[in-house]
Amino acid sequence: MDNSTWVANYTGQLDFILVGFFSQSKHPALLCMVIFVIFLMALSGNSILILLIHSNAHLQTAMYFFISQLSLMDVMYISVTVPKMLMDQVMGVNEISASECGIQMFLYLTLVGSEFFLLAAMAYDRYVAICHPLRYSILMNHRVCHLLVSGCWFLGSVDGFMLTPVTMTFPFCRSREIHHFFCEVPAVMKLSCSDTSLYETLMYLCCVLMLLIPVTVISSSYLFILLTIHRMNSAEGRKKAFTTCSSHMTVVILFFGAAVYTYMLPSSYHTPEKDMLVSVFYTILTPVLNPLIYSLRNKDVTGALKKMLNMGSVTIL
Repeated sequence: MDNSTWVANYTGQLDFILVGFFSQSKHPALLCMVIFVIFLMALSGNSILILLIHSNAHLQTAMYFFISQLSLMDVMYISVTVPKMLMDQVMGVNEISASECGIQMFLYLTLVGSEFFLLAAMAYDRYVAICHPLRYSILMNHRVCHLLVSGCWFLGSVDGFMLTPVTMTFPFCRSREIHHFFCEVPAVMKLSCSDTSLYETLMYLCCVLMLLIPVTVISSSYLFILLTIHRMNSAEGRKKAFTTCSSHMTVVILFFGAAVYTYMLPSSYHTPEKDMLVSVFYTILTPVLNPLIYSLRNKDVTGALKKMLNMGSVTIL
């Protein structure tokens, strides 16, 4: 390919086409409606959880502060992908410009990376609460909590700043069709006409590091937690500790499992259909499940919700 042909191909393809999964559905309108309902459930569930935590004095603790940050991240990253996908289906347009693709990719990587580290911070919080209860208020004061959350956001943004510019500066001179419903790095990289093997190796190592640090913190925290629970004399104390930790571990397994598949398994394990299915799971379904996991099994949250609903009914009357 000579330079003139390359320039023509490169500059003539400023927009990408998001194939998505509506084209593969026999009932795209019904699927669109289902996803819209799930999107509204995720927004409302996480927004209510954030409101409850910030308005109820009994929920002003480190654990609930981290849960409110998790809900904020869920609201943001489902909003990065789903509205665009739904609008494209309704309007009959499925194009996205290179700049919009880059912004979407950066926000998504930042939010997902931040959530990895936030889940590790939440595991450390549970470790301190269960293994060092008498020093909990000192070790997990407001300053420490804000520093941990700020660090999570910073490390997540580092992931976005590292991967997005490099991905978007590759020449894309193949098909403009991204076989995905948003600009995810592996799907976009398949359109490049240059050798991306070195970059894919570096991206793999980066993802290993991004996952290894949180997984190490989470594993270590829960190892000490299990040892502490095993030594507890109170059956009620063991039950309460196990219930609190099992909710967090459920979220960790769901989120990290999908991330490992997407970014760490060899390409031979991947197909566009599988990739989209896994992405639907952790970009659309996980934000819906998180508030349910943390609220339905939590007496403090359900009590605060009942109190808020009762106050609302009294006000209306």
